[in-house]
This record gives sequence, structure tokens and C-alpha cells, in this order.
Amino acid sequence: MTLAGFERIAVDPAICGGRPVVAGTRVRVTDVLEMLAGGASAAEIVADYPYLTEADVRAVLAYAARN
Repeated sequence: MTLAGFERIAVDPAICGGRPVVAGTRVRVTDVLEMLAGGASAAEIVADYPYLTEADVRAVLAYAARN
């Protein structure tokens, strides 16, 4: 189920223990945040995870800023 106000972020108890993920993937919000904190750019993340988009990375940042 996607979260209200965050259509690209989902929480499902059956996926990753109910932790927030990028919708349609098993990439946790925390995984993306850790990559960014480690110095990766959005373009580098998308290159490593081609099923993600830069909009997904921005959605992760927006979600983290709100929570």
C-alpha cells in the first residue's frame, strides 16, 4: 500500500518487514538514504538500480524530510 502523499513510497508487512520501500520494489527508503549519505548521486543510484528513477530518489528524500 502506498502512503498518503507519497505515491512512490509503500509499506507492506509482507515486504521487507513492513519497512518503507520504493513502491514496486524491495529497495528500502533507508537503503537509498544510506547511498546518498555515502556520497552517491541520484544518477549513480539509478545507474546501479535501473528499476529506480531519479523521481524515486527525490520521493525518498521528501519522505525522509517529513518523517
